[in-house]
Amino acid sequence: MSTLLVIVASVRPTRIGGAVAEWVLEHATQRSGFEVEVADLRELDLPIMNEPHHPRLKQYEYEHTRQWSAIVDDADGFIIVTPEYNHSIPGALKNAMDYLLQEWRGKPVGVVSYGGVSAGTRATVALQVVLANFAMRGTAANVEIQWVAQRIDERGAFVTDERLDAVLEAQLDELAALLS
Repeated sequence: MSTLLVIVASVRPTRIGGAVAEWVLEHATQRSGFEVEVADLRELDLPIMNEPHHPRLKQYEYEHTRQWSAIVDDADGFIIVTPEYNHSIPGALKNAMDYLLQEWRGKPVGVVSYGGVSAGTRATVALQVVLANFAMRGTAANVEIQWVAQRIDERGAFVTDERLDAVLEAQLDELAALLS
């Protein structure tokens, strides 16, 4: 069975990404086509990329890199849940991706972005350059959540709607097809 890794890209203490990721997990875990794992960059707490060798060599000196490498290498595909920070992706996400190279190569990926008026679209666009470098196969269906703060209820849960659910299901369908 294929493994889908959901990457939670925000590391802020007051982040919304955890609630959005829970919504993604609810949908993904209902699928029979893949096993779902989570990589929360806040929990991983990777330092600024500090490996002395280029990642293409896979000669990792530090245990945190070897652990991150194993997590990504074991995954067959990804959903990246990311906010938009200053028209781009969070530094923690770029840093985590920069640690590795071969582990990402050619694997399918979907993006779930969120933000204010732009719905995180600019983060998705900025991420495309990085994903292309790894020859990753992106889904056509990207979930973009506008005014995400207004979609968090009093318990801190993400409040979805039929349109967002449909786009996420389309993304999961694409990932299932790419992973088969």
